[in-house]
Order: sequence, then C-alpha cells, then structure tokens
Amino acid sequence: MAEKPVRWVGSSLDDLRAFPGDARRIAGHQLYLVQLGLDPSDRTLMPSIGSGVAEIRIHTGLEHRVFYIAKFSEGIYVLHAFQKKTRKTPRREIELARHRLHEVIRMRTVR
Repeated sequence: MAEKPVRWVGSSLDDLRAFPGDARRIAGHQLYLVQLGLDPSDRTLMPSIGSGVAEIRIHTGLEHRVFYIAKFSEGIYVLHAFQKKTRKTPRREIELARHRLHEVIRMRTVR
C-alpha cells in the first residue's frame, strides 16, 4: 500500500510545529503510521467532531492532541493540533476541528 500524503488544514502544521520536540517527534511518527494505513499507538475516535475523525493522544509530561481524518483516498487531513491543559477536551478545540472538517468536505465536493 502506498503512503497517503498528509494534508494540513488551517494552522494545524504551525500548531504541531509549536509542540515541544519530544511531542513533535511522537506526533510525526504516529502520523507516519497512519500514512502507512496503520493505527497510532494511542488513538481514540472522535464522533463528536465527525464520522471517521480520530485523535492521537501524546503523553510527554504534557498532553498534546492531534485530530485527523484518514478515510479519504487522496490523503490524511490533520484538522487540529493542540496542547491539552484540562482533563476534558475544551469545546473550542472540538468546534475548531469540526469547522475545519466541514471546510475539507466542502473543498472535496467542489472538485
């Protein structure tokens, strides 16, 4: 199976680049696994964002999250990357990812 390209939505690439080095390396490795069609080592589905959206959980003393969707044939869309500071994912983070998912869907239907 060929590697799927990663497509960054909104500021997700810049947000991931702002992670500390150890979290950035883990996120990169986990996204590479997704590119190969494998599951990340710590992943959960996020139906509150949309069908097929998953969350990579990164634990390095700090908590980081990467929301992505990999169900489309043309690539993996990274919707959002952020540092999680509370036990529950803040509503604004979910809403931002949901908005970006709608952008992806809209862009795909225009083609």
